[in-house]
Amino acid sequence: MAVLLMRLAGPMQSWGDSSRYARRTTRREPTKSGIVGLIASALGRSREDPVKDIAQLEFAVRVEQPGQLMRDFQTERPMDGGKPMPLSNRYYLSDACFLVALGGPSELLEAIDAALRLPRRPLYLGRRSCPADVPLSLGVISNADDVRLVLEREPWRASEQFKSHNAGVSTLEVVADARDGEMCESWADYPLTYSVTGRRYACRPVTRMRVQNPDFPSPDGDDGDARGAGEAATAVPDHDPMGWME
Repeated sequence: MAVLLMRLAGPMQSWGDSSRYARRTTRREPTKSGIVGLIASALGRSREDPVKDIAQLEFAVRVEQPGQLMRDFQTERPMDGGKPMPLSNRYYLSDACFLVALGGPSELLEAIDAALRLPRRPLYLGRRSCPADVPLSLGVISNADDVRLVLEREPWRASEQFKSHNAGVSTLEVVADARDGEMCESWADYPLTYSVTGRRYACRPVTRMRVQNPDFPSPDGDDGDARGAGEAATAVPDHDPMGWME
């Protein structure tokens, strides 16, 4: 097994998984369907091509900087003067940054890495109005076997401006495919097909945890690299609600 790292940053991002009609929302983290679609575009696949091999990769996201939620109120009128389209509210994340880890076979990840560096089609962060900063791919770690452990050890990749204003951020949130026995929530963002005749998605179990910020010294002086991925789910929270009793 190997792990591919991607850094997702840009002026705007939008990761909808339940948007309907005139209200187009976004999740606060990238969805698996959005990342699989981005990779499929980079590989030059059409909407009718299968994506099962990409969707089966283990998926985890670390939030480098959460960004700000932004609402765009849109109107649309045809050039021929016909009936205008309904008014819509579209939501985006502004100035956000995420570190994505994908785990799976080395051959597939190497092909994805090459495609992200020289994509067959333009790549977007959820919507066509959201171009991505480059490079998207940070390369493949061939000797890695755990996406969560990789995210624990990778340097904090937020912008320097964000770091300068948030120097006290000691832990970072990770959202990952849940494993057996973990507490989880269900997201309807596992892509089955992007066919023009009808996109279809399945649900996947998702778990949240916090990991030590690699750029922030831990309280006991340990750099955190030796910590196992299983310990990430029980990381000490930033705020102790019972601290006033000490």
